[in-house]
Amino acid sequence: MVNRAALVLMVSTFLALPAQGQSATEKEASVLTVTGFGEVRMAPDEATVRLGVTRQRETAQEAQEEVNEVAQEILEAVIQLGVRAEHIQTSELRLSPVYTTRRPGSSSEPRVVAYRASNMVSVRLENLSLVGLVIDAAMKAGGNQLQGVHFALRNDLSAREQALKEAVQAAAQKAKAISEALDVKIIEVIEVNEGSVSIRVPQQRFAASLAVAEAAATPVSPGQLTVSATVTIRYRIGQ
Repeated sequence: MVNRAALVLMVSTFLALPAQGQSATEKEASVLTVTGFGEVRMAPDEATVRLGVTRQRETAQEAQEEVNEVAQEILEAVIQLGVRAEHIQTSELRLSPVYTTRRPGSSSEPRVVAYRASNMVSVRLENLSLVGLVIDAAMKAGGNQLQGVHFALRNDLSAREQALKEAVQAAAQKAKAISEALDVKIIEVIEVNEGSVSIRVPQQRFAASLAVAEAAATPVSPGQLTVSATVTIRYRIGQ
């Protein structure tokens, strides 16, 4: 009797397993997963200009002294435009030797023929109308390097939140369209996963070196920043 009872129990267990597997499969099949994308465009309200001066002279002292003098003139010219001194920061100081180019087949060692010094500063501007004026002032003060202009938002929290809302709405719209096509109902939200939230900045193209000759005022258009977000939502669906 014991053996027979054990056999019946084993058979019953094996018969129950497929039923359990089928239930899990059906449960998994009743889940709809969609991903939504949201995008918001906003005008920047802050800019950072990176510019400065590079000089090459016979001695390291000559190169460094001239660069320091021009950098000070750039600083004074920018401050005269109304930019606060605490918004101007030295971003790079460099002094390096310049060597002769070794000719193919030559056994002689490269020798130092000059020294190159550079001084770069970052200027943060809350008034975007000053961007072009700052570049022009630096050029007239003796600057000859422009590394770029970066536009940003001082507070991007509201833009990020709006992009996330747009992404959730897009995901919900997708789920609605799919459920209607399948003739099923959306019962509830099972899970929400926030994807990436990023800010794309318009690329400003400038020449690497500023012309020392007089030229027209530098035109700068900030354009708009694009804040994008993705959200993945899992819904439970049924008849």
